[in-house]
Amino acid sequence: MNIFESITKIMEEVPAIGKEKVNKQQGFKFRGIDDVMNALQPLLAKNKVFIVPEILEQKREERTTSKGGNLIYSICKIKYKFYAEDGTNIEAITIGEGMDSGDKATNKAMAIAMKYALFQVFCIPTEEMKDPDGETPEGSVKKGENISEENIDELVTEQQAKTVYAIMRQKGLDVEKQLSINYNITNTKDLTKRQYASILNAIKVMPNVK
Repeated sequence: MNIFESITKIMEEVPAIGKEKVNKQQGFKFRGIDDVMNALQPLLAKNKVFIVPEILEQKREERTTSKGGNLIYSICKIKYKFYAEDGTNIEAITIGEGMDSGDKATNKAMAIAMKYALFQVFCIPTEEMKDPDGETPEGSVKKGENISEENIDELVTEQQAKTVYAIMRQKGLDVEKQLSINYNITNTKDLTKRQYASILNAIKVMPNVK
C-alpha cells in the first residue's frame, strides 16, 4: 500500500481517545502522548507505517517562576515524515512548547509536537466530540451543506461525488482502485457521507505522492 492507502486504513480503525488526564495546576482535561501512542502503535505496525522526526528549529529560554525558581522554556518546530512500505511518504510540520525546571523541556516540546501531528494526520476524535453545528450561530450555515448524524450514512449528493473525485485525481490517486480497496465500490456516487468526510479529512493534509 502507498502512504495514502495506509493512512486511510489506520483512520478507519483508530478509536476515539477521551480526555482522561487532568492538568494538576489548571484543572483542564487533556489527551496525553502515551494515550495516542497506545492507540496508534499497533495500527502503525499492522499497516507498516513508520515516522521519522526532524527538528527544524528550536528556541530555548530561561524563565523565573513567581517563587524565584528557574524554568527552561523550549519551543520546537518539527517535521514528521510518515513512510509507507512502498517508500511513499507525506510530511507534517507542527510546533511544540514545553517547560521544565530540569532537563525535560525539549522532551516535553517534542512530545507535544508529535501528539498534535498524529491528531491532525489521522484525524483522531475525542469521545466527547459534539456536532460542530451545535456551536454555529443560527443562519450561518446553508441548508444541505452540513453532514449531520441523521444523514451521515446516506449516499453523497451528485456534487459531493464530483468534488471528491476531482480532489482524489488532483492528488494523483487511482480513484477506482482506492474506492475498491477501501470501500468495495468503484464509483464516488456510491460513497456514504461518512466515507466522503473520511476521505476529505485524509486528503486535506496530504501533499502529492513523492
